Amino acid sequence: MNTLLKRFVKDESGATAIEYGLIAAGISVAIIAVVNSLGSGLKTTFSSVSSQLKTTP
Repeated sequence: MNTLLKRFVKDESGATAIEYGLIAAGISVAIIAVVNSLGSGLKTTFSSVSSQLKTTP
């Protein structure tokens, strides 16, 4: 029983999986932020081009 408890305390495989999960979550948040900022910028650009095309004879 004592050796089982020592092995459990030394096992870090679960911590590694949690770290990878946190890294993946951080990357996902960064991608979402970039896409949102680029999306609004592109929407503004396309709206400007569209309005200019409508007013050009």
